[in-house]
Amino acid sequence: MIDAAKRARADGAPAASDQYVQSLARGLAVIRAFDTDHPKMTLTEVAARTDLTRATARRFLYTLVELGYVRTDGKIFALTAKVLQLGYAYLSGLSLPQLAQPHLEELSLQLGESTSAAVLEGTDIAYIARVATRRIMTVGITVGTRFPAYATSMGRVLLAALPPAQLEDCLAGTQIRPLTPLAIGTRAGLLAELARVRAQGWCLLNQELELGLMSLAAPVHDGPKVVAAINVSLQAQSVASQPDPEAYLDSVRAATVATAELISTDLSSGR
Repeated sequence: MIDAAKRARADGAPAASDQYVQSLARGLAVIRAFDTDHPKMTLTEVAARTDLTRATARRFLYTLVELGYVRTDGKIFALTAKVLQLGYAYLSGLSLPQLAQPHLEELSLQLGESTSAAVLEGTDIAYIARVATRRIMTVGITVGTRFPAYATSMGRVLLAALPPAQLEDCLAGTQIRPLTPLAIGTRAGLLAELARVRAQGWCLLNQELELGLMSLAAPVHDGPKVVAAINVSLQAQSVASQPDPEAYLDSVRAATVATAELISTDLSSGR
C-alpha cells in the first residue's frame, strides 16, 4: 500500500517550475510522514517514507529542528506541538457552521441519522448547520429554521448553560406550553429539566417537539462558554425496536458528546 507521504507524488504532484517550489513540497512531505503509526522515526525511516535520499531528508529534518517543528536526540526525530500552528490560521478563518459541518457529516455517517447545529437567538434556537438523512418531522428543517428553545434538545442545552439572570430574562419572554401530550408544560418542570441537563451535560428529548421524534443534544464550547449545540434526530419507533434501547441511546449520547467536543476543540484552536 502506498503510504500517505508517497501518495501525494503518486497522485501527480507537479514537477519543479517557476510556480512550484519543490523544496517546500518536500519539507511538507517530511512533516506529513509523521502520523499516529509513526510518531517517532530515524533518519533512515523518514527518508524511506518520503522517498528522499538520506542526505536530503537530513537537511529538511534539521531545518525543521532549527525552526522548532521537529525535535531530536540525535538519532530519533519527532514533531513538536509547534506544528499545530500551521493549522491555526486555517481554523481561525472558518465560521462556526463551517467548522461544525464536517463533524456533523461524520456523525451522521456513523449513526445513519440526521444531525444539526444551532445557536440561541432570543427565546428561539436557529439552525446554523444540518445534515439530513431523511425527513422525520412534518415541518422541514433547513439552515435558518427556528423553534422555541424550551421545546428542543439543543435549546435546553443552550438554556441550561445561561447564567441565572440571563435564563430568568429569557424565560420571562417565553410562553411555555406543551407541544405534545408528552411535553413539559410548566415553568417548574422546565427548570427541573434544565437543572438535570446542566448536571449531566447533554439532553435527551423524547417526543416533546413532535410525536414520533426523539433527539439527543450536547453543547459546543468556545473556551468555557457554551456557544452552540449539536443534536442527532431519532425516530422513536426505531429506537424502541432496538434489542436494547437504553444501550443504543447511550451509544448515540457518547457519539454526540464526542463530536461536540471535537467541534469545541476546533473552535477554540481557531480563536
